[in-house]
Amino acid sequence: MANSLFRKKSISTILRDAEQGLSDGHSGNLKRVLGVKDLTAMGIAAVIGAGVFSSIGKASYDGGPGIVFLYVFTAIACGFAALCYAEFASTVPVSGSAYTYSYVAFGEIFAWIIGWDLLMEYAIGNIAVAISWSDYFTRLMDGFGLHIPDWLTMDYSTAHSGFNDATASFANGETLQTLDPVLVSTYNAWAQSPQLFGLNLIMDLPALLIVLIITAIVFRGIRESRNTSNFLVGLKLAVIFLVIVVGGFYVNPDNWSPFTPNGISGILKGVSAVFFAYIGFDAISTTAEECKNPQKDLPKGMIYSLIICTILYVLLALVLTGMVNYKQLNVGDPLAMVFDSLGLKWLAGIVAVSAVFATASVLLVFQLGQPRIWMSMSRDGLLPKIFSRIHPRFGTPSFSTILTGFAVAIPALFLNLNVVLALTSIGTLFAFVLVCGGVLVLQNRKDPDRPESRFKVPYVNGKYIVPVLLFSSMIFIGIKIPGYYTDLMTIETLPMVAFYIVAVIVAIYSYLKNFSLIPVLGMLSCFYLMAQEHHSNWLRFLIWLGAGLIIYFLYGYHNSKLAKKI
Repeated sequence: MANSLFRKKSISTILRDAEQGLSDGHSGNLKRVLGVKDLTAMGIAAVIGAGVFSSIGKASYDGGPGIVFLYVFTAIACGFAALCYAEFASTVPVSGSAYTYSYVAFGEIFAWIIGWDLLMEYAIGNIAVAISWSDYFTRLMDGFGLHIPDWLTMDYSTAHSGFNDATASFANGETLQTLDPVLVSTYNAWAQSPQLFGLNLIMDLPALLIVLIITAIVFRGIRESRNTSNFLVGLKLAVIFLVIVVGGFYVNPDNWSPFTPNGISGILKGVSAVFFAYIGFDAISTTAEECKNPQKDLPKGMIYSLIICTILYVLLALVLTGMVNYKQLNVGDPLAMVFDSLGLKWLAGIVAVSAVFATASVLLVFQLGQPRIWMSMSRDGLLPKIFSRIHPRFGTPSFSTILTGFAVAIPALFLNLNVVLALTSIGTLFAFVLVCGGVLVLQNRKDPDRPESRFKVPYVNGKYIVPVLLFSSMIFIGIKIPGYYTDLMTIETLPMVAFYIVAVIVAIYSYLKNFSLIPVLGMLSCFYLMAQEHHSNWLRFLIWLGAGLIIYFLYGYHNSKLAKKI
């Protein structure tokens, strides 16, 4: 059984299956319409969204102006992963993304794990984006004097918690007029909601509606999705450019001192928020079969989008923390807030409107990615054939697209934003770790049938560099932070213990096997970011993977096409 769990697909077989458009017998092939500009735009569409218009505020509040260091470090980690994605996308230009890459490098069980993990990144991540979009939309409607009932704009847990907090404040002598406006809305949502069989009916209706609209666009075809994405990207880039230029005239350098007011620990508090801001550049690899020249265009699209987004993030963080004191930025709409506080209400209004469009473009790219993962898994027999059905007219994975829409829309009605945000970040980092590791496996495997890749990760021998970097940094930390390693022996810091164990093993193998430096740095830097997540997020993540393995052994293991060949 152990051998069958690690059965691998050859690259030639994958390319042949994709060329034949294997599905459920109802299909034609996907339409190849995407070029470099389209892919770059989709990458920007996926990356620049809630990360710019929302989470950058909380990250700046925790880390101060020094949060730019975390944006740069995260960009470097993502850059290493992007180079590895680019080599895989050039070698295996099909729609499966990290799922297909893991099938080639590690075998079926890892392919299933990463496919299930990508469901977390795209579907659950889109739930977070839909909830965030709903917040922007609700505030925008309030600005126009169109108030949506509070019980139709949030989840049950948030409303219940807010009601309890407000009730406690009333007991201490406060009134509804003295409470924070956000707390008032949660209180009203619970107090004013209708009941059914004694249960308060509270739901996030705007989140459901935007997911259904985006799903309809994605269902109609890749050309429609491309045109919509390009329009939305052009709009939000224009707004971000306006924010940077106008905001630059209001920067007070005194706000940048101290630059790191809360030290390294404060900066690292923003890991989930900052990394969430970068999620998405890898999603364009799922469109490989809809690219005109995937081996050439996909690597360029991923790398270009990552570079552009990093520059914009750093500039925005510097402008925001320069315009106001970082302590004022712990709000849901920091860009609008800073201009509003300076009396530039016209620009604050423009930012609020553009935020609605920006987050909608993120939804579009993620809704585009998840059905194509399911399609690839179905081709391999790990999911039923209906998941790979291609619509005869629109040329899209029809059933998978509709299912993805409902899988995102229904939970978005009821789930809490903070939980899904953390799950998305840790799931994506795990995918990056496996892709970087997969490149190491391919580079050290002799495969005469492997087609020539048009893009390869630049090879730098890590034989001495990796061990020296790791052990010198460990010694430096031990000297500078006495007691650091003894303090690791707690439940909360177990992820960091796991990181050091893996890092030492990788360093040893780098010395013995002459591992390429860039994939190793990508794997270790992404694993380090994973280790910064709270241990409760790790527990939820492992439970999610465990549930996926149950499904695999009940269906996928027995119906795999590779199993039928044995």
